[in-house]
Amino acid sequence: MSKKNNSPLQCQLITVPLITDPRGSLCFAESAKLPFPIERVFWIYGVPEGKTRGGHAHTSCAEIVFPVSGSFDMWVDDGKNENTYHLDSPQVGILIPPNVWCELRNFSPNTICVVLASEAYNSEGYINEYTSFKNAKDS
Repeated sequence: MSKKNNSPLQCQLITVPLITDPRGSLCFAESAKLPFPIERVFWIYGVPEGKTRGGHAHTSCAEIVFPVSGSFDMWVDDGKNENTYHLDSPQVGILIPPNVWCELRNFSPNTICVVLASEAYNSEGYINEYTSFKNAKDS
């Protein structure tokens, strides 16, 4: 697994192993080789044209988001710096650490993405208002 370490946001591109043979391709992630143990897995699909997903930050949960099929842009903001990553390979995901705002945008048709999370779902662990997120970062 390789990581891109030049992002000021501590967001990193994570590359998982790829095995390809005449039957097709297989990618896999092993918890011991990831930056956190996996506590939850979920997937996003069927996003209508022009719609976004995410639009929040987590207070303590980290996530890795993989485009299993199709592509999308991931906009991230740590309160001081922002960046957009284009994800279009099922072998490459992006690590979103806690306290980083993220929005998934510009989904290609039929995109499916899988998210590996460091914590079980907790509705109280979300910052859902961008203004609140920015104000907390400014204080």
